[in-house]
Amino acid sequence: MTNRVGNKNVAQLRGKQERKEMKEANRAREAVKRAEARAKYRNAVKGQPQTASA
Repeated sequence: MTNRVGNKNVAQLRGKQERKEMKEANRAREAVKRAEARAKYRNAVKGQPQTASA
């Protein structure tokens, strides 16, 4: 849940531009996480345990 101000959630009081910037930042953060995960398992063989060197 988001914090409340009176009867409204804080998210409702944000402007369009701020919401847009927040979504873009979240997407960028998620893209970085996905890229790191892809790099981690890029050369892995399916069904084989991961080696400790990685």
